[in-house]
Amino acid sequence: MGSKNKLKRFKQNETFENVIQPTREEVFSNSLNLKGNWKKNFFKNNKPLVLELGCGKGEYSVNLARNYPDHNFLGIDIKGARFWRGAKTALEEKLDNVGFLRTQIELIDLLFEENEVDEIWITFPDPQIKYKRTKHRLTNEDFLNKYRKVLKPDGLVHLKTDSEFMHGYTLGLLHGLDEKIEYAHHDVYGNAHSPKEVTGIQTFYEQQYLEENKKITYIRFTFR
Repeated sequence: MGSKNKLKRFKQNETFENVIQPTREEVFSNSLNLKGNWKKNFFKNNKPLVLELGCGKGEYSVNLARNYPDHNFLGIDIKGARFWRGAKTALEEKLDNVGFLRTQIELIDLLFEENEVDEIWITFPDPQIKYKRTKHRLTNEDFLNKYRKVLKPDGLVHLKTDSEFMHGYTLGLLHGLDEKIEYAHHDVYGNAHSPKEVTGIQTFYEQQYLEENKKITYIRFTFR
């Protein structure tokens, strides 16, 4: 994407009522008055709050919002030019239960109160395979502790990925931490009993992975 298109999308994001783009100062000072108040002040309802971390173009968040109107969905990504498409689609379809937040994922415990979030989706994250990139892996222990903090007791975390490495790494870590793994499969489309929220939504890149005969893996877990 050219720099002109990116700038255009950033400008449009500023006009979208379903997009929040806080500065770091606003995040650290909590001047947005959203921490602990996302349902009341942003969504204007009391529906369960679900986050998608690293939402990319926002396809999964938008599709979840279409399929589950009784939940609120918030896609989070630092690259606002990407989720511009999802935000625009949501506005065009008048989906009032989905929004987008431009921020770094490692700051989520500064943006959400303890026990404020009902579920978290992590969809096709960069597996950060190199050891020196472990700190950026979205299921490392530091990130898991942040998720535990903002999630309600028994709040679900979903990991959907085409990376067997990410799948295996996360399973091993969860077993080592004695967390509660509710469901795990290394090939969700090869399993007739896979949850419909996993197989019923396919992103553009996921469709490409499937055309390349890549297996899509999935883990659903909670913290003890």
